[in-house]
Amino acid sequence: MKSLVVYYSLSGNTKYIAECIAKELNADILELKTKNNPPSKGFLKYLIGGFGVVLRRKPELVNKKIDIDKYDHIFLGSPIWAGDFVPAFNTFASQYDITNKYLGFFACHSGDNASKCFERFKDCFPNNRFLGEISFKEPLKYNSQRAGLRAVDWISLLPINK
Repeated sequence: MKSLVVYYSLSGNTKYIAECIAKELNADILELKTKNNPPSKGFLKYLIGGFGVVLRRKPELVNKKIDIDKYDHIFLGSPIWAGDFVPAFNTFASQYDITNKYLGFFACHSGDNASKCFERFKDCFPNNRFLGEISFKEPLKYNSQRAGLRAVDWISLLPINK
């Protein structure tokens, strides 16, 4: 069974966790890249990023299209902005028909509760089987090694064949 890790990262936290998960699963990895990113620091980062979330924007992705049908397990990872996943996943969800897959979700945050983000992921990708979810508080700031081990432990507990 083939696995794919799809993520968006502005500050590197979600990228780090995505790479830990992909390595553990020997999975392919897809970083969602938008044509225009919000600033990576300062007040405008929160204002522009949060505004995009609230308005459910669909920013243009510059990624090459992939064949989603060849994957059985898909792990989606996002930073949490305004309590939700980033707008790039709105675009991703509209570009790919993801059904009858096994999905896992992970999120990085600076203190937000991830439950709203995970519920929105489930709403955007219905007709799938959900494996589980996990969140991380700023892994690069607090303890990246421990966060990486948590990600690997989480994967080991999921009902998947590696």
